[in-house]
Amino acid sequence: MPLARYFPAPPFVTLDVTMRLLPRDEKFFELFNAVAQLNVDAAKLLQDLVVAPVDHRRPIVDAIKRLEHEADEMTHEVVNRLDRTFITPLDREDIHMLASRLDDVMDLMDGTARRVQMFHAGESPPGAVRMADVIHRTCQQLLLGVLHLENPKNGSVLEACKQVKLLEEEGDSIYHEWVGRLFEGSPNALEVIKWKGIYDNLERTLDQAEDVANVLESVFIKHV
Repeated sequence: MPLARYFPAPPFVTLDVTMRLLPRDEKFFELFNAVAQLNVDAAKLLQDLVVAPVDHRRPIVDAIKRLEHEADEMTHEVVNRLDRTFITPLDREDIHMLASRLDDVMDLMDGTARRVQMFHAGESPPGAVRMADVIHRTCQQLLLGVLHLENPKNGSVLEACKQVKLLEEEGDSIYHEWVGRLFEGSPNALEVIKWKGIYDNLERTLDQAEDVANVLESVFIKHV
């Protein structure tokens, strides 16, 4: 009698079923959340920086730099996990892009803080204070979007992305108004150069935050 009668061949298992049985590394979401929270913390410090007396700025700049180092370490951990993980909760390119874009926001805030210190900029004009406030609110929205990314069914990710884009437009309006004011009358040329550079970095930070929102939106559409 054929042995197959006693030892039947195992049922065919599709690749899709096999993939579902393998564990996914969900640590990526924790790392995204942590970096997004660090961005919120850095944005709050940036707000503090632009209203602080000139001789009280150094500790705030140093604190932002420490947060930037923490964010770098977490971003490197994301990249390392991609190399070690077989099944990822999102497309690999999306994981890498989201981590990189979030880190870019932090880098720009750190760069702005260092410029304020390095340029020995005087008292901040109201436009810089307003832009720092917009950046803080934008980072809060990015954090909301990232927090909901793991369970995006209720549309909170898209709502956060929408708010980020509105805030970016608000920041653009402030940027154009207050850069224009730098050139009114007979300004001090050195102060114009200093604050134009700082305004440019603040505006780039908002542009980068919008790029994060675009990545979140794309990921949501793919995986919802």
